[in-house]
Amino acid sequence: MSEVRIGVVGTGYIARHFIMSLDVHDGYSPVRILTRRGLSDISGFPEGVITNSIDDLVSNIDIAVEATGDPIWATEVVAACVDANLPVVTMNTEFHITCGSAFADSGLVTEAEGDQPGSLAALHEDAVAMGFEPLVYGNLKGFFNPDPTHEEMKYWGEKQGFSIEKVTSFTDGTKVQAEQILVANHFGATIAEEGMLGASVESINEGAQLLAEAAERAQQPISDFVVSQGFPHGVFIVATQDERQAEALANVKMGPGPYYTLLKHDTFVHLEIFKAVKRMLETGIPLLTNSSAPTLSLAAVAKRDLSPGHRLGHPFGSFDVRGHAVRISDRPDHVPMGLLSSAVIQEPLERSEILTFEKVSVPDTPGLRAWRAGHIRSTSAIQ
Repeated sequence: MSEVRIGVVGTGYIARHFIMSLDVHDGYSPVRILTRRGLSDISGFPEGVITNSIDDLVSNIDIAVEATGDPIWATEVVAACVDANLPVVTMNTEFHITCGSAFADSGLVTEAEGDQPGSLAALHEDAVAMGFEPLVYGNLKGFFNPDPTHEEMKYWGEKQGFSIEKVTSFTDGTKVQAEQILVANHFGATIAEEGMLGASVESINEGAQLLAEAAERAQQPISDFVVSQGFPHGVFIVATQDERQAEALANVKMGPGPYYTLLKHDTFVHLEIFKAVKRMLETGIPLLTNSSAPTLSLAAVAKRDLSPGHRLGHPFGSFDVRGHAVRISDRPDHVPMGLLSSAVIQEPLERSEILTFEKVSVPDTPGLRAWRAGHIRSTSAIQ
């Protein structure tokens, strides 16, 4: 087999460790690494592969791995790759739920296995192959505080080796709601309520029962999360099964039913990306997309009163806003969280208010145009 030329977009934690992982896979080489940083500022990567040029990336690779966490920048890179008929594997939930629907029908773009959304997609494939019918797509979270202080986040960022922004998005619910929106849109699930339930529970079984009952009330599978400090890092699916299998499932310690909990508690973010790379090259079948007509979105909720003229920074991990899962049909004028970088407040916003296009001026970017393309299809499908 000829060598597979991989282009990596980003130079952060995930990109760096993914590149390390390629050392154990013969025939796969990182031949280009795309960054917006100065080339002289980059160290610790193979020599001669760092570039600032999207064209240079696209013209020298067989597949791209995008891992920046920036939905706007990712849109530019993904668009160039799709135009060149190149497959793209992402570790970028933010991109998918903001702009990914514009590319979902291309068959060239997928979120990777490894982080919670991709792990849930892989678990779903295993579940349905065994005849289970998923009711709940669940995320296990150890801690949830929708309004953490800067001091708290600085402490945990230094302790865990992450930026304050990342730790804040992990803590305030933005990341987990973004992840569960992506999963729901792909599998045609919904949410039990705006903002998700995010119930604090004593055990996974308690959470599974609670969410399964919520799905039954919704008469549709749901995507949500549960919180407990004792939880492992992982995901779960609650499903039903042919009742004739009840005795056999009880024999393998799955309980009496009718709800069965399938757990995946080992998620190796950067190490599992390679599985998605092989999948796309060998089958061309995406593992996970936001769908071309999503029904859910990540709105932004003000964490504090915001005044006209205030310019927002990077929205994920902000102390101005946090992510909030909504049905697009219920909040048609919400501003998707991923479009808020450098947005300017136009009218006063009160704490806990959802940001709308009427009150916020959003920069005209390729990301905004991609979101509009996906939003038009989504709105038409809902109507």
